[in-house]
Amino acid sequence: MKRSVGARPIVYPAPVFVVGTYDKAGKPNIMTAAWAGICCSSPPCVSVSLRSATYTHGNIREQRCFTISIPSQDYVKEVDYVGIVSGKKADKFSATGLTPVKSEVVNAPYVKEFTFVLECKLLHTREIGLHTQFIGEILDIKAEEAVLGENGLPAIEKVRPLLYAPEYRTYYGVGEFLGKAHSIGKELTAAG
Repeated sequence: MKRSVGARPIVYPAPVFVVGTYDKAGKPNIMTAAWAGICCSSPPCVSVSLRSATYTHGNIREQRCFTISIPSQDYVKEVDYVGIVSGKKADKFSATGLTPVKSEVVNAPYVKEFTFVLECKLLHTREIGLHTQFIGEILDIKAEEAVLGENGLPAIEKVRPLLYAPEYRTYYGVGEFLGKAHSIGKELTAAG
């Protein structure tokens, strides 16, 4: 029997994205965000929802673009740090030892050490209660050769992205391969 746990912002897994922006003075900043995900396939878009109190919120409004760097499990401490400290008060790149790289596509930095990056221009902004949802059109994706699969695209088992459990405030790694989408369920079509 299922039991109600109430209306809460829970979905599993939640991605762990590191959003990169420049401030008005051109200082690079990053922050961790989990209220995010792919939201359209054509044009390819990603959304990220941020509280207006965050430094990144103002930077996205000002610059009208952002990057999303996908961190691997190797950087869980750095990722947690950039999510708990404000860019108004700290230079997160210096504190973590991470390296900002200026995107060639949009006016935003990404994290050199993270192997998978989305470069986005701001397409839409929606006010949703406590958060603002920023929808960015993905103009390009950069990925290190080492994380590319046979099809030339980033492979999840090579990227080793972090996952987040919001209600427990805990990080996880990717689990085991279970089967191919749009394929494994076909055996049920023959039975029905």
